[in-house]
Amino acid sequence: MAIAFFMIEKDRFGGNPTVYTRPLARLIEQLQRLPGVGPKTAQRLALHILKRSEDEVQALAQALIEAKQQVGLCQECFHLSAEPVCEICRNPNRDNTTICVVADSRDLIALEKTREFSGKYHILGGVISPMDGIGPEQLNVSPLVRRVSQQKTKEVILAITPSVEGETTTLYVGQLLKPFTKVTRIAFGLPVGGELEYADEVTLARALEGRREL
Repeated sequence: MAIAFFMIEKDRFGGNPTVYTRPLARLIEQLQRLPGVGPKTAQRLALHILKRSEDEVQALAQALIEAKQQVGLCQECFHLSAEPVCEICRNPNRDNTTICVVADSRDLIALEKTREFSGKYHILGGVISPMDGIGPEQLNVSPLVRRVSQQKTKEVILAITPSVEGETTTLYVGQLLKPFTKVTRIAFGLPVGGELEYADEVTLARALEGRREL
């Protein structure tokens, strides 16, 4: 039986034009949609997947489907969670009086790796960016203000990447929260425009220790 082949154009996958069988081409194309995955990496991943057993591939596919179907947002802090309230918010050993505000769950994960923070978190879901049509109303700002004003919050730590948009968000959120509690920001050991999620644990730990009041 003849095998159907599909020609991938040079400008789509880079390098010399290469002939792939259609299912493999589709797999490579989908993998290349992932952030940070270029043409060569997508090809390498696709070929690796094909070498795995059918059970392993089925397990990978099932994990992807279950994660998409089951993982949502914590009702309290908006961190990724398969439960209505995430494990961090449910943990009785965490300090309920201190809240660390971050842009997204990647930043929360980065800070948790330092093992220096024992309070709770709040995920904004992004930063204020008028150029992208993102204002405070598109972020989880109102739930944060409500949460801080209704709870006995002693301190809110703003840990937002120091980009232009990040600074705008920090100043905006800080002004809203100042009437209710002490507001500080972490002292970044990062260049302006650096990404929080890519910082090493030592840098993040020192940033938490060196936070200052707004």
